[in-house]
Amino acid sequence: MSLLRREKKNPAESTVTLIGKPGCHLCDEARTVILKVTGELGAAFEEKDILQDEALYEKYWEQIPVTLVDGRQHDFWRVDEKRLRTALGA
Repeated sequence: MSLLRREKKNPAESTVTLIGKPGCHLCDEARTVILKVTGELGAAFEEKDILQDEALYEKYWEQIPVTLVDGRQHDFWRVDEKRLRTALGA
């Protein structure tokens, strides 16, 4: 029986996206965690405002802040540092 081994990815090749809006205290907390983790691991960070994008608003307005890793939804409301590190391959 062979075991499948998951290859670790390089965190520096990943992008973490925070979808939120101005004045959102949960977004501020999520940003702090994301900036810490991406800064330490070398991953890219971007932020999108749901108030500036109707499609994002329709999809995520009840879940903000939403965290995406490489374009796929990772988390919403709160960002767990350990879970984010794992998702980035650390």
